[in-house]
Amino acid sequence: MQSDDQWPNQPATQGWNPATGMTGWDPKTGPPGWTRQQPFTPPAIPPHDRTRGLGPWGMPARHSWENPLLAVVVALTVIGYAVSLLVTLLGVVNSYLMLVVLAPLVLWFGRGTTYSAQRLNAVKMSPTQFPEGYRMVVEAAGRFGMAKVPDAYVVLGNGQINAFASGHGFRRFVAIHSDLFEVGGAARDPDALAFIIGHEVGHIAAGHVSYWRQFGMTLGNVIPLLGNSLSRAQEYTADNHGFCFRSGGAPGAMQVLAAGKYLNALVGVDELADRAPQEKGFFIWVVNAMSSHPVMTWRTWALRDRSRHGRLFLRPSMPRPSGQNPAAPYPPGPVPPPYPQLPQQYSPQPPQQYPQGPLPYQQGPPPYQQAPQPNPQAGSPYGSGRHNPPYTGLPMGVAPATDPPRAVPPANPAANGDATGPEQDPGSH
Repeated sequence: MQSDDQWPNQPATQGWNPATGMTGWDPKTGPPGWTRQQPFTPPAIPPHDRTRGLGPWGMPARHSWENPLLAVVVALTVIGYAVSLLVTLLGVVNSYLMLVVLAPLVLWFGRGTTYSAQRLNAVKMSPTQFPEGYRMVVEAAGRFGMAKVPDAYVVLGNGQINAFASGHGFRRFVAIHSDLFEVGGAARDPDALAFIIGHEVGHIAAGHVSYWRQFGMTLGNVIPLLGNSLSRAQEYTADNHGFCFRSGGAPGAMQVLAAGKYLNALVGVDELADRAPQEKGFFIWVVNAMSSHPVMTWRTWALRDRSRHGRLFLRPSMPRPSGQNPAAPYPPGPVPPPYPQLPQQYSPQPPQQYPQGPLPYQQGPPPYQQAPQPNPQAGSPYGSGRHNPPYTGLPMGVAPATDPPRAVPPANPAANGDATGPEQDPGSH
């Protein structure tokens, strides 16, 4: 390794960097061709608005089923933990009882490892790293009246569209998969990213990531219908936070969650929401009841209809016109407009816009030129040689009547004085 004295003497005006051995760029701004990120400015708290479906004073509302379900789950968890601890103290020990008794320690260990994994492997948002996302986190925390801004990390998504919020001790954090920033770039749909960040920060603001709350929901994870119903109610509450923070990003967020980061623009949000009251049946109810998140059609419907909370158990119902018999069918609605035409960049180019002149594949004989007809007298049309017998026109595998004589090698190669055998032509195989 060379010392600093061995580097060539470069004038300071050229920006010589001994670490890279290059001149002409500053390591703080990046190599040539990179653009410097926009400087961070502290955001102002957005004004409160009275959006329909939210709580008083412009704050997001909890789902109407969240607190009742939480009370039932916590009561069952406390009773189950007390019974398990009492049975264990009486001398009855098995793996299930020990798992329940050690649930507080297991939960504490899992939260600590999850938080440490983000601190060690993820990219932390800051005014200099992902400043757009960091600004959204700060704005969301101010919008929800949080005393402290949670930490925010960017996790390698590997194609997955996801984000989550958690905490450990008194620390809270959100983690956003990197694929969401491909959707939330300035050229795509930044409002969708803002809605998702507001959703995750809303989990923290609503207390969903508290240690004691998650411990109180331990038994709910064992009872699928009860625990999943509470989880869906919490997701609706977080959607209220995201809608309160950036209502314009709700359609884009549903498009991304429904079709991914590449086909999101092709999703019709209204058409997706209209299927919520139309899809019916027993298994529709089962799939929704077993889901930890609201199903996409019901969730999109709830974000469009801000007059009531999202449905947990029964599918949404279409609003009927006033004064109409409930048993009567719905009146036919207006004819939907035709699908918009594709942008010009996706339309096929007319032939006259191609460059004039002969194309490369037009040179020489046409590609579909008819193959030469075989001539039995001239032998094979693909060449002749001492290894190609005359063409006879017989089917494959049928030998001609007069087979030309062929040289038969001796059985013992050493008989001809050659220990290595006769020389073989590669073309004979």
